[in-house]
Amino acid sequence: MTRHGLAVVALAVTVAAVVGARGSAARGRPRRGEGHDHRALSPEAEHGAGAGARSADPADPAGESGGPADSAGQTVAAAASAGRPRATGASEGTSRPRRTDAEPVASTARAATPAAPPAPASTPSGPATPPTAASPSVPTHTERPPHRLALGTPADWVELLRLPALFTVPGDALAGAAAAGRAPGARTLFAIGSSLCLYQAGMALNDWADRAEDAVDRPHRPLPSGRIAPGGALAAAGALTALGLALAARAGRPALRVAVPLAATVWAYDLGLKRSWAGPPAMAAARSLDLVLGAAASGGRVRNAVPSAAALGAHTLAVTAVSRRETQGGATAVPLAALAATCCVAYTLVPAAIALRLPADRGGAAPLGLPGPTPAQPVPSGSLLRAALALAYGVTAARPLAHAVLNPSPPLTQRAVVGGIRALIPLQAALSARAGAPVTALLTSALAALASRFARKVSVT
Repeated sequence: MTRHGLAVVALAVTVAAVVGARGSAARGRPRRGEGHDHRALSPEAEHGAGAGARSADPADPAGESGGPADSAGQTVAAAASAGRPRATGASEGTSRPRRTDAEPVASTARAATPAAPPAPASTPSGPATPPTAASPSVPTHTERPPHRLALGTPADWVELLRLPALFTVPGDALAGAAAAGRAPGARTLFAIGSSLCLYQAGMALNDWADRAEDAVDRPHRPLPSGRIAPGGALAAAGALTALGLALAARAGRPALRVAVPLAATVWAYDLGLKRSWAGPPAMAAARSLDLVLGAAASGGRVRNAVPSAAALGAHTLAVTAVSRRETQGGATAVPLAALAATCCVAYTLVPAAIALRLPADRGGAAPLGLPGPTPAQPVPSGSLLRAALALAYGVTAARPLAHAVLNPSPPLTQRAVVGGIRALIPLQAALSARAGAPVTALLTSALAALASRFARKVSVT
């Protein structure tokens, strides 16, 4: 064979070797359609393929041992190299993990997957409760509005201070000035203002002290019903007391010296004395001091006002004693004693219409028999006014008291108290008339009409 023939044979052998090597490499690679066929497999077939791959030798990760397991291992490796996660079954999760080239890819896929919510913790009282989605917090109780002080309306304060009863106050200072022999002046007006403030302070303080009792017996009152806060009533009592003392100071030092014990008596009565035997005497002392306040403010002799203050105190003592049973009733002796006291006070107010005197022309006692009465003298107009006012006082106070004696029920007992309060005005007017001040008596008696008018709308008790 020539040299050229040997070169051709060698070239042919080389080409054949190259072609054979490429064919072997082509047979080892998966075909183009094999990846699609693997992805189209059902979960059961893929699970079986995974099981076949796990049955191969762990030392042969590329599946070079041939057979079905070799084909399955090549398919899994091709899928992992393409970045596609491989579905795993329950058996794969419990088997020993395999070290394959797809391990980093699987770790990346697990890191990208959001973490599942933590398992609910079991409680001793029952099974675990599944976690719920976050929801806005809802209050389990109804929130109360911020507390506001109940100030009340003007009508509520009128009821608290008992406006009709205020008309019984100015007559005290007017009667005191008349008893002291002075006409009402500017200082008398200051004394009246002081009396009104102290009286209103006593009314507010009385309801504040009796708020627990009124919640049972009189729930419609401003404090038990919540229309006026107890703190507001107490603050009003303090402010009115301070204002009353300030007005008394404007009336002069003598008036202030009377107003201070008067205010102390009012507070002592409302805060404790009225629940003891000293309650009625304390109220009587307060009314008597109120009359003396007018006498002291007028600049006259206070000693001359003592009889009038005693009469006013006796009436107040009787009415206060009856008022202690106005919600229970059942006591006959107290209204009867009050009726007797009213009759005694009315008798002291009635002037003597006929004076029994010895005859002026007989020079002495007749030798036979007793001397006859002197001729009737004309009655002064002041005495007629005094008698009329005394009669008005007796009728106003005694009539409801007589009804309470016959039937001491709570309604009739309360009417007796109301009658005793209304009788204060004709009593003050009669005391002024007895002191020789008919004009003051008429001005005082005019207050009775106003008190009666307002008493139809607001109770005085």
